[in-house]
Amino acid sequence: MNRPRAGLVLRNPRRVGPFIDAHQHFWQLGANPYPWLQDEPVADFRYGDYSALKRDYLPADLARDTRGHAPAATVHIEAEWDRAAPVAETRWLSELADRTGLPSVIVAHAALGRADAKEVLAAQAGYPRTRGIRCKPVSAPAPEQARRGLPGSMDDIGWRDGYARLAVHGFSFDLQAPWWNLDQAAALAADFPRIPLIINHTGLPVDRSPAGLAAWRRALESVARAGNAAIKISGLGQLGVRWSEAANVPVMRDAISIFGVERCMFASNFPVDSLVASYGEILAGYLAAISPWPPEQQRLLLHDNAKRIYRI
Repeated sequence: MNRPRAGLVLRNPRRVGPFIDAHQHFWQLGANPYPWLQDEPVADFRYGDYSALKRDYLPADLARDTRGHAPAATVHIEAEWDRAAPVAETRWLSELADRTGLPSVIVAHAALGRADAKEVLAAQAGYPRTRGIRCKPVSAPAPEQARRGLPGSMDDIGWRDGYARLAVHGFSFDLQAPWWNLDQAAALAADFPRIPLIINHTGLPVDRSPAGLAAWRRALESVARAGNAAIKISGLGQLGVRWSEAANVPVMRDAISIFGVERCMFASNFPVDSLVASYGEILAGYLAAISPWPPEQQRLLLHDNAKRIYRI
């Protein structure tokens, strides 16, 4: 593991050098189908009331939110467009990028356990900005309910058959799953070493008790043993609590120490995380978290890792 040393504290987002936002979303509700934002509310959304997200969010909105500290490039992660037509989202995003320059690259969706996964993956690969796939596998709602081998999980043979096809197209895989299912992710990364596996949202350390954080760290350590695994430092908001450096900087530093400075990336999860913080607050918190590392390693954590992993 890479351990930090004392170094320059970069707390002002306006002073940051080039950085890449490795996880953001766009949507246009009047023109496109996003059931979770339109007519199928998500029960128990992890940030609570998310009605403020039910509006268009486009490159001009991101530019407003990042004025003075704009990313050099962004990675768009599929935004749960209607699952019946996942390639349509990639087509729309590609046209948006052609007009505006953003997003820089795309992580698209494909239901890996479905019979048409081969065809959907091939269609997604037809768009030159596509770099990978996110497909949320079946997971347990709480640690005590975690079980291996569930249909639709990372253990499912049919799901794994679809996952194996990512290598055909040179795709990475973005995984959003709670830490108590990361034992499956560790096995997945080990069994498919040619496929980069990227943990989303810091492995979702929702339980911030000492015992909860210790279990989260052990889960991250199990995945980090695979050299093809990486992690995005994002999604650290807590229900009913305003985002703060005091709560989140230690968590970020733990994740970086576990994965090492060459396998961690900054990510805003905007606009979703606008429910708990401004873009500037999240970026400033990340800068505070990485400040003990030397400047050349800070550049990896801010820019170069994402550039390499997502082939930007």
